[in-house]
Amino acid sequence: MLAHFGWHLAAYNRLNSLGWKRKTIKRTEKILFAEMWISLFIIGLMVSEPVQELLTGDGQWDRVPILIQIYGVACLVAGGILGALWVAWRPILGVHHAPVTRRIKTEQADAATVQRYARTQKARMASRIPGNQMFDLAIEHVEIPLQGLPPSLDGYRIAHLSDIHLTGHVHPSYIANVIEQANQFDSEMMALTGDIVDVQECIDWLPELFQPANAEDGCYFILGNHDTRVSEPNAVRKAMQSVGWTDVGGRCELASCRDAEILIAGNEHPWFGRPTESEIEQEAINCLSENCLQLCLSHSPDQFDWARQHYFDLMLCGHTHGGQGRLPLVGPILSPSWHGSRWASGDFYRAPTTMHVSRGLGGVHLLRLRCRPELSLITLRCQPS
Repeated sequence: MLAHFGWHLAAYNRLNSLGWKRKTIKRTEKILFAEMWISLFIIGLMVSEPVQELLTGDGQWDRVPILIQIYGVACLVAGGILGALWVAWRPILGVHHAPVTRRIKTEQADAATVQRYARTQKARMASRIPGNQMFDLAIEHVEIPLQGLPPSLDGYRIAHLSDIHLTGHVHPSYIANVIEQANQFDSEMMALTGDIVDVQECIDWLPELFQPANAEDGCYFILGNHDTRVSEPNAVRKAMQSVGWTDVGGRCELASCRDAEILIAGNEHPWFGRPTESEIEQEAINCLSENCLQLCLSHSPDQFDWARQHYFDLMLCGHTHGGQGRLPLVGPILSPSWHGSRWASGDFYRAPTTMHVSRGLGGVHLLRLRCRPELSLITLRCQPS
């Protein structure tokens, strides 16, 4: 039975990593959910009598229908493989985790904070769910060592925001506070990795919300899958650009920072575009070969291998929300990724790329259990070869 539920969970996670239309994904989810319970009920009816006979010692395996036997063996095999991988990727084991230093300050939401940020009755009701951390902002100072980081960029500061999810249920002052906290970090660059707006009318909030953002070397953004839900995603891009944010979605940008250069690439795949190989190569040629950092902004951590193939030093992403909830020791279960909950949140290294996955700041589902929203304040450090 565990294997039966396990492969359905694996299918759900991977379904939500695809670039399909939202209606198609939601329809498929409902079919998958119904099939999970209906098939379990049918199997129960078909095997209840033979299994009872087997347990009493009076039955034979050949009385169990052959299709059920095949499905049972398939579940055991798939469950064994997926289960072993799932255990191997638990956060507590630290497989492929990068050796970062993390200092966390939490803004615990009191009754007044909830009253200020919960804009609708739905949000107020959700905030009363025991253990819900939807407004408990974790401000995480993360020092990330990078091999080959130009010496002039040692100590370089990047404020990383992800998964804003303006749905109208949370008051915009919540994000305004996040921007204020990012500004206090005195960040030299600000990066926003997608899922900005879920509801069309919230596009009008963007200029006032994001104009105060201040970073010496610029503020850069890409879109995510939820930005496809508005009738015109380009309106999101225009609103952000109107207040000085640079759209790097599907392209590259070369920025001069301190005495070095940073090649910034925006990967919005599979929902929008990503830079072509020739474009990346051309920009890399323009870069100072020994004094350049290659930075990828990706909405999904599923693009980790793509970043590695193109020799990016650092990749910033979100999308998975840390699973929205994490069990003690076990960690996240749900994660909209082709890799399941493997890259749900945290810092990972697979040569030559270090990937930072934010838990994000908001969500359509107004529930976070042991999974606080995250503002990442990143400091880059040179790592000896």
